[in-house]
Amino acid sequence: MESMKAAVNAYQNVQIDAAVLGASPHELIAKLLAKSIESIAEAKGYMIKGDIPNKSAHLQIAMSIISDGLRGSLDMEAGGEIAENLDSLYEYMLQRLMSSHAGNDPALLDEVAALLRQIKSGWDGIKP
Repeated sequence: MESMKAAVNAYQNVQIDAAVLGASPHELIAKLLAKSIESIAEAKGYMIKGDIPNKSAHLQIAMSIISDGLRGSLDMEAGGEIAENLDSLYEYMLQRLMSSHAGNDPALLDEVAALLRQIKSGWDGIKP
């Protein structure tokens, strides 16, 4: 059974790697936004069920995407005020996710997911 799970996980990782390798920078940010929203939704489900390990794992994924992927991709020099505002918003999101995790507050997850959906909507409207 464990070898079957390992095989499925390996397949999923290959699928993800292939999708990322073929993505433009614009598509990659869209994928990061979508995955962070998905991870927050999964964390909320686990939070409601009281499954702390899975809640933690999915919140860590979302936080890593926001911190390393989204914030890390900001070009503060070229992006000017927009990049600075996004940086501050991402920092706020990270703080809200940590508060949600510590206090088991699904409303904070909803808040961050709504912010990410708003950013994604704007991002999807930009033609590269």
